[in-house]
Amino acid sequence: MLSKALLRLGASAARHPWRVIAAWLVAAMLAVLAAVAFGGRNADAMTAPGLDSQRAAELIERAGTGQEGMTAQVVVTPLDDGATFFDDDGARTALTRLQIEVKRLPHVLGTSDPAGALDAGGDSAVRGGLVSADGRIAVVRVQYPDQSRLSGEDLDALVDLGDRLRPELPLRIEMGGNLFYAFSDPDGGVSELIGLLAAAAILFLAFGSLVAAALPIGMAVFGLTVGVATMRVLAGVTDVPTFAPVLGSMVGLGVGIDYALFVLARHREYLARGLDPHEAAGRAVATAGRPVVFAGGVVVVSILGLAVANVPFMTVGGLAVSIVVLTMVVASVTLLPAFLGAAGPRLARVGRIGRALQTGKLGRLARRRDRVAGAAPAAGWRRWIGHVSRHPVTYAVGAAGLLLTATLPVLGLRVGLPDDGSLPHSRTERRAYDLVAEGFGPGTNGPLVIAADPAGDPGVLDRLVGAVAADPGIASVAPTHIDRATGIATLVVFPTTSPQDKATADTIARLRTDVLPTAIGHGPARAHVGGAAASLSDVGQRTSERLPVFVAAVLAMSFLLLMLVFRSILVPLKAVLLNLLSIGAAYGIMVAVFQWGWGGALIGLEATVPIVSFIPMFLFAILFGLSMDYEVFLLSRVREEYLRTGDNGTAIVEGVSRTARIITSAALIMVAVFLSFAVAEDPSTKMFGLGLATAIFIDATVVRMVLVPATMTLLGRTNWWLPKWLDWMLPRGPVGTDDTDAESTGEAPRPRLVDR
Repeated sequence: MLSKALLRLGASAARHPWRVIAAWLVAAMLAVLAAVAFGGRNADAMTAPGLDSQRAAELIERAGTGQEGMTAQVVVTPLDDGATFFDDDGARTALTRLQIEVKRLPHVLGTSDPAGALDAGGDSAVRGGLVSADGRIAVVRVQYPDQSRLSGEDLDALVDLGDRLRPELPLRIEMGGNLFYAFSDPDGGVSELIGLLAAAAILFLAFGSLVAAALPIGMAVFGLTVGVATMRVLAGVTDVPTFAPVLGSMVGLGVGIDYALFVLARHREYLARGLDPHEAAGRAVATAGRPVVFAGGVVVVSILGLAVANVPFMTVGGLAVSIVVLTMVVASVTLLPAFLGAAGPRLARVGRIGRALQTGKLGRLARRRDRVAGAAPAAGWRRWIGHVSRHPVTYAVGAAGLLLTATLPVLGLRVGLPDDGSLPHSRTERRAYDLVAEGFGPGTNGPLVIAADPAGDPGVLDRLVGAVAADPGIASVAPTHIDRATGIATLVVFPTTSPQDKATADTIARLRTDVLPTAIGHGPARAHVGGAAASLSDVGQRTSERLPVFVAAVLAMSFLLLMLVFRSILVPLKAVLLNLLSIGAAYGIMVAVFQWGWGGALIGLEATVPIVSFIPMFLFAILFGLSMDYEVFLLSRVREEYLRTGDNGTAIVEGVSRTARIITSAALIMVAVFLSFAVAEDPSTKMFGLGLATAIFIDATVVRMVLVPATMTLLGRTNWWLPKWLDWMLPRGPVGTDDTDAESTGEAPRPRLVDR
């Protein structure tokens, strides 16, 4: 049985703490060394098999035009407000020098030549899209090879060049492009530190002990080190998306500290009963560790379910995040009991600082109703749950109505790609974006690349160029590049709208369904629309198509697992529906903040943006898994009380009130960790942070403390109904589903859960 194995594992780790801690130190060092020796850089390969943009990329790669590589752009304008590149020799000379210096950088394959175009005449430079019509803004486009041949040093070299030339040239120099997106340091670091400090403060207020507060933090840091280093090794084998380390750190810190909190609270409860610290640690792992293993397994399986989208970068990103979560689960049942054993009986005591806090003004908010966390239900929570249980209809209808109202904005959800225009003005990428949009139009920031194989039809390219240029969504078409060896042509076209605009997605769809088929006809020639904007649009469409299948699969899996654990039909059904409500409300709040701009300034959002195409599916996978943490932890305790008393009402009040303080403390920690990422500069990181924080807050408050007791009261004894034939068919689950589990932890045997 799982409980027996966890009992032995926890007790052994507590009896030999320094061996276990030393083993984790060695594991952390080996993981870091492996990351340094074999690790790779994160890369965003946002394509998927069968997409039109992927076919365009394959044609471009076959042609060897260089457009399959990385790009950057250097955008300049004279510092003198009255000068233009048409009439100011000093500005033109400075532009020439800048272009030469950029071309000399390592790995640069070539650059555009706005200075040369100006020498041929201002009209030529404007037609080529290198100088704005008013002559104020010029763009040097820089072509690099494929990302696999580059590193962060190439970005550093370009940025350092700009820093060196700005004092020397009479130009304002700004930079952007996908080189910045690929190699800029991801948001994290400071956010992780803020999250850890906030978590430490909440833990200290919850337990009143520096030692008790330090143990979950220490375990989370160990687990995060091993998990993120392993993720880096994975990046040396395959393309791990750039958001994976940030998301892994975010989720890893949250679940790691949460899992440790659950085990630590039960350990202190056993210490309060007079158990030896080693035995208390073993029993804590055997009891609280079971829901931790189960909940962590659900998180991992849910995230790995992203493979159903058939989008490789999402599958790999999910695998990377799952590695961190799995590491935290292992740390919770091995490293944490070692810490508990090393700390000994000190964890049962409240320090002097903790006592001072509890007796002062702050103590009225933070002190515990009980001497030891989890030793008895807090009187306040007990009164609240009792009150909800006496008015179940009012609270069930009111809370459900509140969440449904918060979900309504989801009807207006629009997926897309937040571009550099959504970054803060302090970033050079944002300033470059604004200059390009001002001088050349917003679509210049998100060009489309049409790859065409004429297949021997000499007139197809002329028809193609003419048809594309005539489309109302296209502002201009750059000169066609034809590869002599393959005959494949590439057309760079500039939409009239920005990359994140819905009209751009409409233009892409129109090109594919109407314009290109009409121009090509029924011959063997073929053409495909690619480029970053097209790729993200395609990925967004695919994830939207696969989302219902993914959601159905996760719901079915969660229902079956919870039915196995709690031997009930209605408990898992209720859990699935309530989790959907909390996640839907989180989605709605994200739409209101990011698309409508409500309260966006509070998290540093300077412009409204669409929801990143892959985030809804990622969030659903993570949130549904995380919500199982609280579901299993709470219902396990309710189930214990029901088995002990046989009374549903008493079980609800006792079980929920006994877990309320731990759940709310755990939720506060998660919310603090996730919100620390919501203030990052990158909009995608903001979305992950705010979405996770909002859903966890709703789940731990409205759902767990209102809807769960209200609905369970309404259902009464039918909560635990399970058909006799189904009970015989189901195997015994991993979370205390038979008497052996109780016996393994030294507790009295209890009656069967099935209610006939």
